[in-house]
Amino acid sequence: MKMLKVVAVLALSAASLSAVAMTNADLYGESASPAAAERTIVIGANTRFVNVNHGEIVKFVANGQEFTWDFDGVPQAFDLKQVAPQGAIDHSVRVYVATTLNDGGLGD
Repeated sequence: MKMLKVVAVLALSAASLSAVAMTNADLYGESASPAAAERTIVIGANTRFVNVNHGEIVKFVANGQEFTWDFDGVPQAFDLKQVAPQGAIDHSVRVYVATTLNDGGLGD
């Protein structure tokens, strides 16, 4: 009986942990409509990083492809290839997502 309780507790613990697991959209944001873009960034062969703001929607042009991204995930730095369509970016381009003073009511 004691073993059954231990197994039940472990199962419930695992279930609660998976319920709070973050998705890729939670971490990085999500694809957006090009019409919603606030600005366009062209990624060239020498582009090594880009700066965006949390909640900003940006259209990227790279290698003849376009994609639009809503940076509403966790403000963090990550490689743009993680969210770009396959083949759009052929080298590492670091995205630095900054928080803004008005984001989430801070500084109001």
